[in-house]
Amino acid sequence: MVGLSAAAFLARHGIRSITLDRLTESSPLPRAAFFHMRTLEMFRSLGIEPAVRAASLRDFVPEGSIVAVDSLSGRKLADIMPSLNEGVEVLSPCRRLYLNQPSLEPILRERARSAGATVMQGAEVTRVEQDEEGVRVTVRKPQSGVVLVLRGRYLIAADGAHSTVRDSLGIRYRGRGAFSNSLTIYFRADLSAWLADKAWAVIYVINPTLRGFFRLNRAANAGFLAINVFGDPSKDANEAATAANDVSEEHLVHLVRTAVGVEGLNVKVDGHARWRACADVAERFQDGRIFIAGDAAHLMPPNGGFGGNTGIHDAHNLAWKLALVLKGQAPQSLLDSYSRERMPVAALTVEQAFTRYVLRTAPWLKPAQPIAPLLSDFDIELGYLYVSSSVIHADPHATNGIPGSRAAHVWLTLAGERVSSLDLMRDHVLFAGADGDVWLPAAAEISRSFRGGLPLDAYCVGRDPVDPDGTFCARYGISRTGASLVRPDGFVAARWERAPPDPYGALREALAKSLS
Repeated sequence: MVGLSAAAFLARHGIRSITLDRLTESSPLPRAAFFHMRTLEMFRSLGIEPAVRAASLRDFVPEGSIVAVDSLSGRKLADIMPSLNEGVEVLSPCRRLYLNQPSLEPILRERARSAGATVMQGAEVTRVEQDEEGVRVTVRKPQSGVVLVLRGRYLIAADGAHSTVRDSLGIRYRGRGAFSNSLTIYFRADLSAWLADKAWAVIYVINPTLRGFFRLNRAANAGFLAINVFGDPSKDANEAATAANDVSEEHLVHLVRTAVGVEGLNVKVDGHARWRACADVAERFQDGRIFIAGDAAHLMPPNGGFGGNTGIHDAHNLAWKLALVLKGQAPQSLLDSYSRERMPVAALTVEQAFTRYVLRTAPWLKPAQPIAPLLSDFDIELGYLYVSSSVIHADPHATNGIPGSRAAHVWLTLAGERVSSLDLMRDHVLFAGADGDVWLPAAAEISRSFRGGLPLDAYCVGRDPVDPDGTFCARYGISRTGASLVRPDGFVAARWERAPPDPYGALREALAKSLS
């Protein structure tokens, strides 16, 4: 998922790539699930948001809630998130949704291929070497026995928690390590009698036998049960955290029946997966020309659905930087900012996922492993700020265009059509206020001065495009003569509340800093 996203983002910037996938086709098991507003904004920039949303509506109840129960047929214990999209309209043109990875991957694969990327499936990486000019990857195709040697300028390793590439580079994880040997059971059973009138998207189960959560399809006849705790942790916490000891079909059926609360329920097990719940971040995200992303770079429990989203955001952050370096419009040192920016975000997000794991599933861990204060989901999804080599979290309602923050969503009218300000962020963009005419010629001249011409769009918001609600300047922290410079990934690079004496010089300096 992360690798295909990287290929699609690179292709959007005109960069050819080869994606190597060990599998010949997407896994049929319903992995991943919860996609955040920011991720949907990225899919929107690729033009695939409608396809993603249509796939979600086929599979899952829209706008679902997250609840806790003692069993599916029993009592509701808590409303963890009463409505999936409560309050998102002010912050984003996109809405959160649920979608399984097997439904998402074909959409990403087709988008990447149609834009010029090569996707090679059934290709296993056996060796990686790099030098001053590029990276060489030896690939074996197990079905045919063919061995290929591929060479590229850079390599993005999004090869998961057991990353071959990360291990070959000697990069280790640091953090809390594993705190549960967990189990996911993929099954079919008719649960509609208990869910027909409920828009429950994620259902936490807490009872004396097990603790975990259900994810079920729209018809409530198939899905999975993830179990982190089996037994009574007050008697033996270590033993209870080992839920994956017995994976016999008889036991798996028993676990599903116990979580539903119905003995004798007809259950068909389609498969299972053992996995370790961890909260770790790699000690570095870059080694020369090789970058790691996704689970190869950070591991977190599934609580909050942050893992896949964070990996896709890694790819989005890296793609525009690679594009400008490969086009000769930025120095290679720009790529060093990938680790500086993404590692602190990963560390923040991993800790927030762990906090949610403890509070929702394993409260007895809290005395032994103090947790970070629980932050709003909005702060984690949209409110982090890139500041040097640290990250600050903030309420995205109140960032108001601070440099380092995600640029705000504002509805505008351009050529008679309603567009989000985010839709105008294809490359670097300069947003000036309605009286900021001096910025436009400065932007045009600076764009021409770059090799091949650096894409730099410029707008006087309030004139063209129109700001029908009159909120743009306040949301971006500028006056009618001020301006905001936004990077291709939608983060604010610089802001001028009012036009300075030398707009050309100010903009050129800010752009040079943004490009390292």
